[in-house]
Amino acid sequence: MNCLQNLPRLISVMSLQSFGIQSAIHPCFVNTMTNQYEKRLMNATGLHRSCLVKVTPSSSTSIDMEGAKESEEKSDVYSNNMTEAMGAVLTYRHELGMNYDFITPDLIVGSCLQTREDVDKLRSIGVKTIYCLQQDSDLEYFSVDIGAIREYASTFNDIQHLRAEIRDFDAFDMRLRLPYVVSKLHKAINRNGGITYIHCTAGLGRAPATALAYMFWVQGYKLNDAVTFLLSKRSCFPKVDAIKSATADILTGLKKKPVTLTWKGDKSSIVEISGLDIGWGQKIPLEYDEKEGSWILHKDLPEGRYEYKYIVDGEWLTNEHELVTPANKDGHVNNYIQVSDNDPKSVSSELWGRLACDDFDLSTNEREIIRQFLDTCPDDV
Repeated sequence: MNCLQNLPRLISVMSLQSFGIQSAIHPCFVNTMTNQYEKRLMNATGLHRSCLVKVTPSSSTSIDMEGAKESEEKSDVYSNNMTEAMGAVLTYRHELGMNYDFITPDLIVGSCLQTREDVDKLRSIGVKTIYCLQQDSDLEYFSVDIGAIREYASTFNDIQHLRAEIRDFDAFDMRLRLPYVVSKLHKAINRNGGITYIHCTAGLGRAPATALAYMFWVQGYKLNDAVTFLLSKRSCFPKVDAIKSATADILTGLKKKPVTLTWKGDKSSIVEISGLDIGWGQKIPLEYDEKEGSWILHKDLPEGRYEYKYIVDGEWLTNEHELVTPANKDGHVNNYIQVSDNDPKSVSSELWGRLACDDFDLSTNEREIIRQFLDTCPDDV
């Protein structure tokens, strides 16, 4: 493990909005800062020190000094944003090249490929499937030519490059996408065999979470054991509660419940909402109801706790007529809504109760339900 925490840190020149999130408020459907899994992850990564990862040289380390300086600055910005969004001090140095760790003999979690030569490196260690979880905006930020990498990988018959996008720093998008992402991964591993390389940008959030879900849903690990095992191999910060929620979504048939949110008043020209299930970097417009004299949003949401905020004529506001969170460490408050089954004896309520336990495990029948979903889920969802 190479020590990265002593590398010079540059002043950030880009705000969190560049990555589609708002620095002052964080989307969450669970209390991520008090959850026992999150505390363990903080202890494992070291909340007051940078995350340490093994680095393998990449051809990007030989670029000119001007390009290296730009890459360092981008790494600093990305690391600062990641730390702010994830709630733990995490560091990624793109300029040092691709880094990774073997989690199991046939499963690797790492950072993004940067050049065609990285495909050769992975082929040389027996990788048969490269699984990229980045969005196009992630790749563009670090000037990664994903088209060239995929085209080069396609010239070989012993390796396959696949993509399944998850929004960076967004636990709820991970929850929604994870069942389909793991389904595609499961089918690729069955088809290609060999070693699988799962990566996001830094290999510290989306990729380890996907590996955890695969270990939990497919390989038969208890979730608690999978977390402990993965953290013993790689310092990272996967959102375990997103995996729990995605587990419940599969087992309850991906059902959603209708909710209605309302902003009263007829003097505004436009009212929008941010947060909920779309993240803080997105906005949903409300429709004005002349009869009610209110702006209204009808939406179907999976069970869980959602924070959100109204944007009224460009101004971010909370609605005093709806539930409000306590002020966070920066003094900011959000509205929130709890979406749940009203029957405490329902299968859904019982399952969510079990999910709250640190020693939660799946029954044989539940594992079979999940396996059937992963086997039959279409890849293009």
